[in-house]
Amino acid sequence: MKFTLSWLHDHLDTDATLEAIVETLTLIGLEVEEVEDPAARLSGFEVAEIIATEPHPDADKLQICTVQSGDGTQKLVCGAPNARAGLRGILAKQGAVIPANGMVLAKAKIRGVESNGMMCSAAELQLSDDHEGIIELDEALEIGTPAAQALGQTDPMIEIAITPNRPDCLGVRGIARDLAAAGLGTLKDDPVAPVKPQGSDTPEIGVTGDVCPVFAGRLISGVQNQPSPAWLQQRLRAIGLNPINALVDITNYISYDRGRPLHVYDADKLTGKIDARQAQAGESFVALDEETYELHPDDCVIADAAGVLGLAGVMGGLASGSSLETVNVLVESAWFEPVAIAMAGRRHYIESDARYRFERGVDRASVGVGIELATQMIVEICGGTAHQTVSAGSPETDAKQIDFAPSKVQALTGLALEEADMIGILAALGFQVKSGTTWTIDVPSWRPDIEGQADIVEEITRIYGLDNVPAQALPMRHDVTRPTLTVGQRRVHLIRRALAGRGLVEAVTWSFIGAEDAALFEVADRLELANPISSDLSHMRPSLLPGLLSAAARNVDRGFADLALFEIGHEFLAPTPGSQRQAASGVRRGFAAPRRWQGAPQEVDGFGARADAEATLAACGVDAASLQILPPVSPWYHPGRSGVLARNPKQPLAAFGEVHPAVLKHFDLAGPVVAFEVWPEVVPMPKKQGRHARPALDLSNLQPVRRDFAFVVDAATAASVLVGAARGADKKLISEVRVFDVFHGGNLADNEKSVGLEVTLQPVEATLTDAEIEAVAEKISAAVEKASGGKLRG
Repeated sequence: MKFTLSWLHDHLDTDATLEAIVETLTLIGLEVEEVEDPAARLSGFEVAEIIATEPHPDADKLQICTVQSGDGTQKLVCGAPNARAGLRGILAKQGAVIPANGMVLAKAKIRGVESNGMMCSAAELQLSDDHEGIIELDEALEIGTPAAQALGQTDPMIEIAITPNRPDCLGVRGIARDLAAAGLGTLKDDPVAPVKPQGSDTPEIGVTGDVCPVFAGRLISGVQNQPSPAWLQQRLRAIGLNPINALVDITNYISYDRGRPLHVYDADKLTGKIDARQAQAGESFVALDEETYELHPDDCVIADAAGVLGLAGVMGGLASGSSLETVNVLVESAWFEPVAIAMAGRRHYIESDARYRFERGVDRASVGVGIELATQMIVEICGGTAHQTVSAGSPETDAKQIDFAPSKVQALTGLALEEADMIGILAALGFQVKSGTTWTIDVPSWRPDIEGQADIVEEITRIYGLDNVPAQALPMRHDVTRPTLTVGQRRVHLIRRALAGRGLVEAVTWSFIGAEDAALFEVADRLELANPISSDLSHMRPSLLPGLLSAAARNVDRGFADLALFEIGHEFLAPTPGSQRQAASGVRRGFAAPRRWQGAPQEVDGFGARADAEATLAACGVDAASLQILPPVSPWYHPGRSGVLARNPKQPLAAFGEVHPAVLKHFDLAGPVVAFEVWPEVVPMPKKQGRHARPALDLSNLQPVRRDFAFVVDAATAASVLVGAARGADKKLISEVRVFDVFHGGNLADNEKSVGLEVTLQPVEATLTDAEIEAVAEKISAAVEKASGGKLRG
C-alpha cells in the first residue's frame, strides 16, 4: 500500500515528523517497506534561465542555448521547439540521473557542438506525458532553486506491507485512523454528504446469487471527460499509477483513499438491465487488459442485456469502459464475497487492485459512501447531472458483537492497563464499547478480521505499544530437562547422520511429480493436483525415488557419473487423511569407490543398497539380523536383484535393489543404479524403560573364536536360511554369522551350490575349550542341515 505524506495529512491532523510517522507505523503492525523522497530523485536538477539562443550550425531543428544557472552560465544544445531567450525551466546538470530512462548525464558533443547539461521536459522528469517541449516555469522563481522545490516535488511516498487481515488499511483513511489511535494526531472529520439528484433517469439494476449481495449504480449525464487535474495526476503518479482520464482516475483515487473499489461504465454502451449474476456456459469477454477470458459457471459477472460487461470484483470489460468521448457515465459500487473473488482471480490469473481489495474484505457499509464520493468528484471535475442512486439487494447492517472480559488483556499480555485507557484505544479505532463486568463491543464494519476476545486484546496491545509489554523470564526448572524431540524426530536426525556417514549426499526434491512419472510409480487415484504450479508437477509423489532419479539424471548429464543421494521426506499413498508416511530413500549410481591402482573399481550393486537400508534401520534401533529378506513388491525394482526387509511379510520395513531397466530408460539414466527405501514410521516405538540412565557397558575381555563352515545346498536355497539357522544354534555364544563364499561347479551337481559361513563365538565367562568349540560346531552343522536340507561339505 502506497501513499504520500500530504495525502495522509488530508485525513490526519498532525505535526509529527516523517521519521515519527514511519516509526509509529511499524510499531503498530503496519511495517514500512520503503520511503521514497522525490527531492532525492531530482537532485542534480535546478531552475535555470535561457538568456540567449543561436542556431546550430549543422542542424536545422537544434539551437545552442546560453543558460544561466546557480553555477553561472553554460552552453548546451536543445531541440525543444519552445526553447527561447527568457524562458525559465529545469536544468539537468552533469552527473544528474534522468528519471525517465536512468541515463546519467555527461558532457557530450552534439553534431560537433559541446553541450553542458540539458533542459528537461515534463516527460523526462516523469511529471506527465508531455514531451513536446521543455518545462516553462514562473519567472518569479529564483535561478538556482532546487527542482524539487520549484516543481512541488517535496512530498515523500511511503509504502507499507499490509497483512491479509487488515483490509481497512488498504485506504489512506484507515492508516490515518490507526495513527490517530496511537496518539500521533487527530483523525479529521470527513462526512460524505449525499449528492442531491438533479435528474430522474435511473438504470435498472438486479442481483442474483450470493456472491454479490448488494449492487448500487448511479447515472451521471452530460459529463465532460478530460485529463485529471494536476493534483490528482500527481498523487496517482506518486504511488506508481498512470493517469488515464478523469473518470478512471477518480475511481482509482477513491480505491486508495478509502479502500473502496468502484467502476465506471460508458452508459451509452450499455443495453437494458444491469445484473450481477453467475456466468453462463460459453460466455466470454474482452477485459480492460485487452485479453479475452472464457468464463466459468462459478464466476460472478456484471452483465447487461447484450452480454458480459466485466468479471465482478476483478476487472471490467474493454467494450463498456469510459474514454475521453464519454458523455453519460454509470458509476458502480458493490460488495462481493471475498472467497469467490479470490477464486475467480486465480482461475483466470488476473491481478488487479480491485481483486486485491475485494478478496481481503471491503467495508460492507462503504457501498453508499463510495458512490456519493465518486459523484461529488465527477461533478466537480467533469460537470454533469447526477441522477437518483439505484440499489439492488441489501448489505448486512448488523454490527458484529463480542463479549469481552477486560481481565483478558493482562492474562494474555501481562499489561495492567486502566479500563478507561483500553476503552479509549478501542473507541479511537472505531469500536463501540458498552462497559460493565463484561464489555459488549460492537465491531466496526471495516474490520472483518475481528472474531473474538484475543483479537480485541491484540488491538489494544499493538496500539498501546508492543515495546511496552514487560519482558518476563520463563520460570526456572531445577529438575533434569526432558528431551524435547519426539522419537520420530530423533530418528530423522540419526538417519541423516548415518547415511551421510556412508557417503551419501542429502537432496531435497519436489513433493510433486509429472503425469508420466505418476503412471510409472502407480500413483493412487485422486492424487492429481487441481491447480499445479507446473504441468510437469501435477501429482503427489507415492515415493521419493522419482525425484531422486531425476536429480541423478541431471547430475549425470552434467558430468557427475558416480553419485550417491538420499532424501528424507513424505510420500503419499492416497488422498485420505493419514495416508502419507515418512520415508528415507536413496540412490547410488556408477562406481562404489574411485578408481585405484590396486585393481578395477567395483560398480554399485544391490548388496550396497541393502547395506544402506540396514544402516538406516540400525539408526532406528532395528537389528538387521532379526529381519527376513522377502521378494520385491514394487515394480520399479529389478525382480531378480532386489528384496524387502521385514519382520513379518505384512509389514515391510524397507526395500532395496537394482532399479528396473524400464524405469532407468524412462529417466534416460544409464545403469548401474541401485536404490533403497526405508519407512521409519513402521518401526515399532521402543519400549518405555523405568529408568532413564543408560545401562552399564557389557563387553567381554575374552578373545573371540572364528570357525569356517561350508555347506552344500540346493541352488535355490537362500543364504539367509543358513545364516539364520547357524545364528540360532547357540544364541549365548554365537555373536556373528557371515557369508564369505558362494561356489558353483566343480564336483557339485548343476542344481547345487556351496555356501561358506564364518561363525564368530564370543565367550563371556571363560575361554572356550576345544571340546566346547567342537560341541557348538556340531550344533551349527545340525541346525543348518535341518533348516536347509543340505550337508556339511567334506
